[in-house]
Amino acid sequence: MSDIIQLLPDSVANQIAAGEVIQRPASVVKELVENAIDAGASNINVIIVDAGRTSIQVIDDGKGMSETDARLSFERHATSKIRKADDLFSLHTMGFRGEALASIAAVAQIDLKTRMEGEDLGTQLTISGSRFVGQEPCACPVGSNFTVENLFFNVPARRKFLKSNTTELNNIITAFERIVLVYPQISFTLHSNGTELFNLRSCSYRQRIVEVFGKRLNQDLLPIGVDTSLCRIHGFVGKPESARKKVLQQYFFVNERYMKHAYFHKAVMTAFDRLIPQGEQIPYFLYFEVPAENIDVNIHPTKTEIKFENEQAIWQILLASVKEAVGKFNDVPSIDFDTEGKPDIPVFNLMGVRLRRK
Repeated sequence: MSDIIQLLPDSVANQIAAGEVIQRPASVVKELVENAIDAGASNINVIIVDAGRTSIQVIDDGKGMSETDARLSFERHATSKIRKADDLFSLHTMGFRGEALASIAAVAQIDLKTRMEGEDLGTQLTISGSRFVGQEPCACPVGSNFTVENLFFNVPARRKFLKSNTTELNNIITAFERIVLVYPQISFTLHSNGTELFNLRSCSYRQRIVEVFGKRLNQDLLPIGVDTSLCRIHGFVGKPESARKKVLQQYFFVNERYMKHAYFHKAVMTAFDRLIPQGEQIPYFLYFEVPAENIDVNIHPTKTEIKFENEQAIWQILLASVKEAVGKFNDVPSIDFDTEGKPDIPVFNLMGVRLRRK
């Protein structure tokens, strides 16, 4: 009986792996912009053609790459972010797996121009379907300029199942918004087919939210700020009158990373019990700062599902801080925090009146 198990060619293995990381054009935008942030960029420009089908270009003024690093960056599991497994529990960067550029290169045609400060010339790399086509010196600004063309050109089944340009562009905008909301100190632009969709200058968190979602939202935002021994939470929740059946502006971030968290969402909504109609939602923009060793971000390819070591305690802190913000707005006595940084969770009767503890 002959053997039937064999190793896949690298090109096939790379395309399979890319399927987890690069699901659609928005995935490319997310990965390239996050790399630009990790490179210390102050200005990031995103240029889209045909909702990313034809071209995705991300230009940054970060530190750039050397000739060797530029070539090595497209190898799978090549990364500057971690050195050992323990580093996964002390992450201070958006990326860390070393999969993004290799995955993009496996299913697209890439042109990269990059230069480090102090170097007279930069490096230009051309890659097509994981195959290096060319590498040569070039004149270019400090930073990196990635152009990704013909996404999924060599995986026609994946390209066929992309949605309409309107849907794919909306997905790109969603990915873009999740990043710009947590980095207000960085300037961003987004262009689609020659039209400027966003031009965001460096500003405060509140101003960035308003610039992205409109001035009308500004009057509905209540500030939140609490600092405890477990975490720091700041940001904004909507006033009770801002409740709607469908609210799209609900964002959690932890350590400058967007996350989805149904449990923490419940804490926010619990704070509005009896204040808003059943089934309606409140907008919120909440930023958590937690010791890196107390969370695990390496549990899902998209890094949006995050485990917290002290999840239940943070839930209580979040609930208390939202109640305090709403209480101040409604002229209700605020929550006291003891010197240990642990919240004294208030108890209310059915009429919403706070009860004194014995």
